[in-house]
Amino acid sequence: MARYRTTDMGLTSTANTISKLSDLAEKLYARVENIREQIQEMRDTVGETNERTDAIADELAEQRALLEALAEENGVDVESVLDDVEDDAIADADE
Repeated sequence: MARYRTTDMGLTSTANTISKLSDLAEKLYARVENIREQIQEMRDTVGETNERTDAIADELAEQRALLEALAEENGVDVESVLDDVEDDAIADADE
């Protein structure tokens, strides 16, 4: 009979181990799902940010074209003004 008791204890121990592993697997699965959701949200946010950035870049290009056209109409040398701004920025950085 001692042999059967050892087997029963072995099965109980194995069942406990399997139960613990199952619980651990469920916790890990929940964590992985949570991380997967966070990554998807991040991807969505990055996509939205890229769309906004592209829209801002397009709007900026339009504004620059309008400013250059207005400057040209009023006899302002755009390249000269940009060079002056760049020189001022370099001088400020050196200070």
